Amino acid sequence: MPVAPTPLEPAIRDPRKLRRTAWFLVGVMVVGGVMIHFAYQKSSKRQDQDTRPSIVARIAKEKDLRVLRQDGAQVDLLQNEGKVWVAAGVSASQLETSARTLAVMKRLAEKYAGREDFVLVCLVIDSGDREKLDALLAETATRIGAALPQWWVVSQRQEELHKFVKNEFKLAQFPHQENGRWVFDTSLVLVDRNRHVRQAVIPQKQGGPPFVARFDFDQAAGWDAKGIKSGTERTNAEELELRLIETIETVFAEPKESK
Repeated sequence: MPVAPTPLEPAIRDPRKLRRTAWFLVGVMVVGGVMIHFAYQKSSKRQDQDTRPSIVARIAKEKDLRVLRQDGAQVDLLQNEGKVWVAAGVSASQLETSARTLAVMKRLAEKYAGREDFVLVCLVIDSGDREKLDALLAETATRIGAALPQWWVVSQRQEELHKFVKNEFKLAQFPHQENGRWVFDTSLVLVDRNRHVRQAVIPQKQGGPPFVARFDFDQAAGWDAKGIKSGTERTNAEELELRLIETIETVFAEPKESK
């Protein structure tokens, strides 16, 4: 005959064990929360001290711009892919507007004279008539002291060129004329081997997110004129040039991405 099941008896709950379990769980949650907090703080500190150059944008291959160069050759800007290049817009009719930028470019040309993987590019924003452009570029290159193969002086139809420097280089200002003079962003643009537009990242001594610096030497000179200190023994313009060189050296060490 089947054996009748033994009737189940309700478990007797020990309040002391329940309290111990509850306190144990609370302790686990507290310890876990503290560990997460410190891990977050550590991660934030690492990010605050991260000096890797910021990636602002990447020039898409389909956005490449064919330009005329000072030697009369038709070239594509992205022929420089795989190299590190520094570019800037200039006005052939008012080179004095880009005096600080061009002075920095001249020093870069001297510093990296022996490197075949470094190129300087001046994009002439006031190209004018196509018939006169060859002569204009050759004359501008002579005035700047830009010698091939290291230093390109190029241009294209103004509408296309202006869109490129604003949209692809992410400059602050679209080139235009005011009262008969060209107004444009004179900042230097650093492009790495993989077509990324890069900017310097400067950690803050008092903590907090690092400062991402555009290579705007006119702005830096304006800070110096106002008596704003750089936080070092150097002027703001000198400090920015040092940061530019440090950023160039960093991207030199980065590999070209495989296709």
